Amino acid sequence: MGKQYWNPGNMLYPLPAVMVSCQRPGEKPNIITVAWAGTVCSSPAMLSISVRPERHSYGIIKDTGEFVVNLVTGDLAYATDYCGVKSGRDRDKFDDMKLTPLPSKYIQAPGIEESPVCLECRVKEIIPLGSHHMFVAEILGVTVDDRYLDEKNKFHLNQSDLVAYSHGEYFRLGKSLGTFGYSVRKKTEEKGRNKGKRPENKQRENKEKRTQVKKRRS
Repeated sequence: MGKQYWNPGNMLYPLPAVMVSCQRPGEKPNIITVAWAGTVCSSPAMLSISVRPERHSYGIIKDTGEFVVNLVTGDLAYATDYCGVKSGRDRDKFDDMKLTPLPSKYIQAPGIEESPVCLECRVKEIIPLGSHHMFVAEILGVTVDDRYLDEKNKFHLNQSDLVAYSHGEYFRLGKSLGTFGYSVRKKTEEKGRNKGKRPENKQRENKEKRTQVKKRRS
């Protein structure tokens, strides 16, 4: 086995597959599917999306300075793909995919009611990069589906069947491997369990562990 060296290319996967909704005043809302999207700042909350200038939604977002990022679930995967390959110049994607415009609180563009999370965004900067222009935007508000709230009002986003995009394919998120910080939390918890124990107790425990290991090996 070996490694091959390739020319530069976009191989940063997986990525979030999101549907971005936008609207000009007096016109029907439109949806564009974006994979070149990500968080760029925590405080203030900001994200970016990159769109080709020739796309119909590019002009809408540039003119209005706003858009909504809608997270995608397994049930929305088909609509997500459709909205990425069909143009809104001659289609009503909301109607085609039987999606429901969700009124936003801070901007005019609607979200998508069927999405578990809708992030209302206002453009702060447009950066021409080449094939794509990056819209850097501040997140003004977030709408969540209360189906994923428990009795303590904790939001369980990872139970919503989120979808990721990797190398031309859509995937459901799989098994959890751990929570943030779990690699150091184990060591901290072990220290906490040993804290306050007498040295002779620790030695006795270590001896018992070594004995158990020897028995398993034999």
